[in-house]
Amino acid sequence: MNLSIEELMNVKVTTASRSPQKLNEVSAAVFVITQDDIRRSGATSIPDALRMAPGVEVKRVGTNKWAVSIRGFNGVYDNKLQVLMDGRSVYSPLFSGVLWEQIDTLMEDIERIEVIRGPAAVSWGSNAVNGVINIITKKAADTQGTLLTAGGGSFEQGFVGARYGGKINEETPFRVYAKGFSRDHTQSLSGGNANDQWHSARGGFRVDHNRGIDQFTLQGDIFANFDGSALDKSGLSLSPTSTSAMRGHNEGGNIRFRWDRTFSENTSFMLQAYYDRNRSQLLPVGKFDAESFDVDMQYRFPLFERHNITWGANYRLYHNKIFDTSLVTFFPRQRTNHLIGTFIRDDITLIPDRLLFTLGSRFEHNDFTGMEIQPNARLMWTPNTENSIWMAVSRAVRTPSRAEIDSLINLTPQLQAFPGLSALPFPIAASLQGGNHFNSEKLIAYELGYRHQFSSQASIDVAGFVNDYSQMRDTSLGALSLSTGLPRQFLFPVIANNQGAALTYGVETSIDWKPRDNWRLQGSYSFLNIDFSSNSAFRKTDPTAGAADKANPQHQLSVRSNYDFSERLQLNLWLRYTSAISLYNVPSYVTMDAKLAYKPTKNTELFVVGQNLFSQNHRESVSDFIPLVPVFIPRGIYAGAQWRF
Repeated sequence: MNLSIEELMNVKVTTASRSPQKLNEVSAAVFVITQDDIRRSGATSIPDALRMAPGVEVKRVGTNKWAVSIRGFNGVYDNKLQVLMDGRSVYSPLFSGVLWEQIDTLMEDIERIEVIRGPAAVSWGSNAVNGVINIITKKAADTQGTLLTAGGGSFEQGFVGARYGGKINEETPFRVYAKGFSRDHTQSLSGGNANDQWHSARGGFRVDHNRGIDQFTLQGDIFANFDGSALDKSGLSLSPTSTSAMRGHNEGGNIRFRWDRTFSENTSFMLQAYYDRNRSQLLPVGKFDAESFDVDMQYRFPLFERHNITWGANYRLYHNKIFDTSLVTFFPRQRTNHLIGTFIRDDITLIPDRLLFTLGSRFEHNDFTGMEIQPNARLMWTPNTENSIWMAVSRAVRTPSRAEIDSLINLTPQLQAFPGLSALPFPIAASLQGGNHFNSEKLIAYELGYRHQFSSQASIDVAGFVNDYSQMRDTSLGALSLSTGLPRQFLFPVIANNQGAALTYGVETSIDWKPRDNWRLQGSYSFLNIDFSSNSAFRKTDPTAGAADKANPQHQLSVRSNYDFSERLQLNLWLRYTSAISLYNVPSYVTMDAKLAYKPTKNTELFVVGQNLFSQNHRESVSDFIPLVPVFIPRGIYAGAQWRF
């Protein structure tokens, strides 16, 4: 076991306030997934590792597709979750979501994943509504030498990774890495494969340079993915030449530069810039080409005796070009959007080492809705070193995406299931229409949390919340009309609007206990209730509208056991329970992962991993107006080896 419970509580996190804070002093619901957690879990992807965090729902809806959300409203494109890699946003303004198949790195190079549950708009801007996930990689100095890993099995058919770390000089360490894998199909409910096999290749580098009070980082990645699709093509207006084994692909890369200057413990300056480019054949949406450029600045300094000020500014340019399909049409075909914002936060010490009051706000302008103001107030009370209580009130917004402003989405397959439509004298063509009238979704969040450290071997973290959403995405029916051309058909417009509202509440808890020095138990439980008010025509079937209360499980439970028989032999077990999801007819299920690791020598590790063992009824499916076939997540066993020298 690398860290004691006491050491874990003192781990410094940066995502919540954009400055280092001890975990037990953060006035937010935060959970840290360490490198040791990732290694012991056997997770081969970032979304699978996120299952460890309470309040996070992860649904695998294909070999290469995930739906990840915090505190509800899950979908393939969750529009209320900001995701970062080393502070670089990977949230796409095109669809308001994250393409998880493009978010990857060598898993051994991840230092930690910080998961913030609840609004973090002051620090990270619009779309950080229900939470923020920040994947933080190791510094180049911490990845010196050579690492090789390889293996394969049933679902994880084959994987290989390599990394080399060296030094240009004593102040300038670097690393380079490459990885690739092939993953098998998931299974359809009929027992056949879902035609979604996935092949991926990726590489990258990082260079760090330290000079006195300055630290510089240059980092970049390139990737290429080739994948199938779990689409129900019988319901789509696709080309007659389309086969059952449709293939998608995407490739791209990014480069990031960061400069940190630390004047003192409480005074620092940061400047970061990055460029991101990707081209995708995203089924069934079609082809798109997207690029973004971002500049971010932050300055932190003390003021008088009781104030610690953090001020920052951000500019982002996002350009994309869409190649239309019979399912989705964009007008205009290409667009360039700009976002500019600034924020200020004041940490006010009311009672030294006991009571901290934080007040701040972000002021942000975007091309779709103009100026957005997102304030926040937090209070942290630490009566002693074993206990801390915090509370917060926040406002956050989710800005529209291009898909909600510029798109025309063919909904004819969805309407075919409505009773009575087959009796109409002409066929019906339905479409979801965006428009400039669409506004930002709003949230007022109320949070309360408590942390207690029983001893150096045990701790508990509890957080409760009430979220009040307004102006949420909803739909209304336009006037039915008859086409003038041939073939004659009824035209049925569905208009996106902001008439939805929701009230959600829940509780999340995590427990960490080391009954023995060689045995660690970690448990988490999450409860979520959603009351959604909607007039949508799709309120019974669409998770983004009135069926949101039926599209998310109310209960999630996770228990992990990490046991070291000796320094050479480890057994790690991970049991999970998820309650039923009625919208997709997914019953509750229990599943378990297991990893047995053996180190014959200091620098060699052999391991066997079993995924989804003993699971029953384990099928998952979520969508955002895109018909996805429900799939069974297959049981899998794979073995591998890792060498360090």
